[in-house]
Amino acid sequence: MNLPVAIRLTCLALLLLTLPCITCAQDTALVKKQAQRFASASFNGDFKTVTDLTYPKLVALSGGRDEMQKLISERIEGLKKQGIIQFSGSVGSPGKFYKAGTQIHCLLPETIILKMFNGHYVSRSYLLAISNDMGKSWAFMDVGKMPPEVLYKLLPDYNDNLVIPTPGKPMFFTD
Repeated sequence: MNLPVAIRLTCLALLLLTLPCITCAQDTALVKKQAQRFASASFNGDFKTVTDLTYPKLVALSGGRDEMQKLISERIEGLKKQGIIQFSGSVGSPGKFYKAGTQIHCLLPETIILKMFNGHYVSRSYLLAISNDMGKSWAFMDVGKMPPEVLYKLLPDYNDNLVIPTPGKPMFFTD
């Protein structure tokens, strides 16, 4: 075997070995920025943006865009009737990226703050980020309390190596 062929084969072998790492190497700043946009829209009552950034199969399972916006609005109104006067929160940094069929998935921790007249609740949940285009854009689902059968129905190629932690119980703090 002459040297140029050996070098080409070595380069090809290295490329094939690193390809799985390259395909899952993603822009963490982009997914966090899009997740924060999703969360901010949720906290500010921008249900159109929430629906735009929600994983499309979840929107369909909810009855479509209009029905999902109606469900979100009703849920917010229900919380307000229980004394919630303000919604806020933040999204943490994304975890490891996982290949799941033709998609890429990752989890982002989310802190949710529900303010009442005498204090506030703080809860932690998780957003699942899903990309169908190798990380150029992302859609989201809150999976903190999602039953596994619903998750697998929405994402049949879900990678079980991506473990969704159980969210903690909401904590109440007086102001």
